[in-house]
Amino acid sequence: MSATRPALAILHAASSRFEAARQVEMLPAGHRCRRMHGHGFTATAYAAVPTEWVAYPGGEVAALQQQINRCAEILTYGVLNEHLAQPTDENLARWIRKRLDMPGIDRVAVQSTPNQGVEVDARDHAHVWRRYRFQAAHQLPYVPLEHKCGRLHGHGFEVIVHANQDLAGADLGIDYDHLDEFWAPIAAQVNYRCLNDVPGLENPTSEMISSWLWERLKPALPALSWVTVYETASCGATFDGANYRIWKDFTIDSAVRHRHAPANDPRHAIHGHTYTLRLHLHAPLDQVMGWTIDFGDVKAVFDPIFKSLDHHPLHERAEFADGDTTTIARWLHETTRRELPQLARVDLFESEGCGSLVGVDLAGPALPV
Repeated sequence: MSATRPALAILHAASSRFEAARQVEMLPAGHRCRRMHGHGFTATAYAAVPTEWVAYPGGEVAALQQQINRCAEILTYGVLNEHLAQPTDENLARWIRKRLDMPGIDRVAVQSTPNQGVEVDARDHAHVWRRYRFQAAHQLPYVPLEHKCGRLHGHGFEVIVHANQDLAGADLGIDYDHLDEFWAPIAAQVNYRCLNDVPGLENPTSEMISSWLWERLKPALPALSWVTVYETASCGATFDGANYRIWKDFTIDSAVRHRHAPANDPRHAIHGHTYTLRLHLHAPLDQVMGWTIDFGDVKAVFDPIFKSLDHHPLHERAEFADGDTTTIARWLHETTRRELPQLARVDLFESEGCGSLVGVDLAGPALPV
């Protein structure tokens, strides 16, 4: 008897940007965020939107977008202290969550700069993250002779340090600046270096870099939950102390229509998107190669599927007649998993932060899109 496949989970996502000022007086004297200052915030809600809460099948993302936009409109070009006593990112996420008039909300994220943010879930756990960068060269010593990564080359690497805490009502989890203290000595070891010369990084794949960083961060930061390494802007690896996950991003330009939308809804007409697609894959670490799956292999296997969607009128195909991101993402998950059984999840966004997450495992680190 074959093993039962895990149930497919679906979350919808919608984001909204807003500009606002704040000061966080609870921070220590001299902290720059105690002064009045401003941010271009992005708020994102993730929800399993009930069908009875949407105007038409396939309208889940639009319904959630309406809710998150309403919250952003209250806050934009205002002073957050007029709404929250301590307007930390954590408290702002809670404030938004309370005002989302919709069941099924899974978590709310607030990104206050391109390099930092927090997600707060229903259990009041805060997933805090901050992004860092370093410039380095590397080569992979065990790849075949013709593999391009066997040549010495370089990257502008990005690292996201993630910490997960049970806030239990606290106004603030880990101060972002506190993460800088842990990162600074590590940056000194890898920035403007050849990673192969760094002890422990003789085979510096993205996976090996992520676990190398974990080993150096975790003792000083017990709340560390994931380390994410971007090798390029479109691919990377994460490590949680035991398991690796890689992802690969694609952009797909396609025409669609929402056939169930009312005739007066603009989505009922033929329109299009530049979709951002992210494939998440789980696999054991190859102890020789130092990776789980070669990014190049993922791209090669997925290429025929990609070409069947990119620059095509999807609404002319029966399987995409509904045209919403959930329908397309489910098809992508089913079709790609037949070729890449390591696939655990598909994220498909029709615009910034607005789309659907479909997979057998939707857990994992917050990755800005």
